[in-house]
Amino acid sequence: MSKVIKGMMMDEICRSVGECRDLLVIDMSKLDGVTDNKFRLEMQKKGINLLQVKNSLAKRAFADRGFTALEGALAGPSTLVWGGEDIVALSKELAKWAKDVKKLEVKGGSADGQGFDAAGFESLSKSPGRGELLSMISGQILAPGAKLSSQLLGMGSKLASQVKKIADKEGDAAPAA
Repeated sequence: MSKVIKGMMMDEICRSVGECRDLLVIDMSKLDGVTDNKFRLEMQKKGINLLQVKNSLAKRAFADRGFTALEGALAGPSTLVWGGEDIVALSKELAKWAKDVKKLEVKGGSADGQGFDAAGFESLSKSPGRGELLSMISGQILAPGAKLSSQLLGMGSKLASQVKKIADKEGDAAPAA
């Protein structure tokens, strides 16, 4: 392959991936044609991109941009996967597919420029996603206010009932003219 062609392929890898640093590397070379097509169509529906790469060219293309987190995962047949809501949602989707399709292998990836292997992928796919984290944080923020409000309302209602009881007793004890 000529240097010009290699340069064009490296430029295409960089253009396709863009500034994305949340990538997974999978091996889908053992999939049959029907499963491969179904997998690609489902990923396309969810806004997830796939790009089959030549490892040496991908490593050089990423190294030229100062991104070396995927070097450990780029061995053997490799397909880059990126997109979706976030890296956790992407990991969960691929974990679901890897569970259903035994021939699909996740080799590793990177999250925010930090590389990880297949074991890191497993733990990432089990962690809470962006939406779950936001709801947990908002719940923690609102919890003290809700507790304070309930305590104030609880004590306030007890005090109001005591005042009403005293007022009712005084109203009954007042002489009729």
